[in-house]
Amino acid sequence: MARHSPHDVISPLGAGLMGHCPRCGRGHLFRGFLDLAPRCDVCGLDYGFADAGDGPAVFVILIGGFVVVALAFWVEAAFEPPLWVHAALWIPAILVLTLGLLRPLKGLMVALQYRNKAAEGQLDRRVP
Repeated sequence: MARHSPHDVISPLGAGLMGHCPRCGRGHLFRGFLDLAPRCDVCGLDYGFADAGDGPAVFVILIGGFVVVALAFWVEAAFEPPLWVHAALWIPAILVLTLGLLRPLKGLMVALQYRNKAAEGQLDRRVP
């Protein structure tokens, strides 16, 4: 197991987008395309804290939708192609864009959770 000093600072942006461990920056974060590994294979960090939920998917939909719709409007205004051309252009474009962004954004979300020590909310009920 690798030792880390309190002064080791791993960028959540770099580690998350590359799919590396948010603590050491070298281990693999993912086991499959979107499945998180149980722990880092270099430093042993348990990824049980990570729950990205639907956050990455929401950002991917908003970013991908904005880009593809803006380009589709531009192509329509500039060239006025038939509908089959739009289908041939934008269906593959949205698939490539969304699938290409999903894994890096999920890695970024997990790295930011680790960096900010995000945890599930708890109610503190004290009985007098």
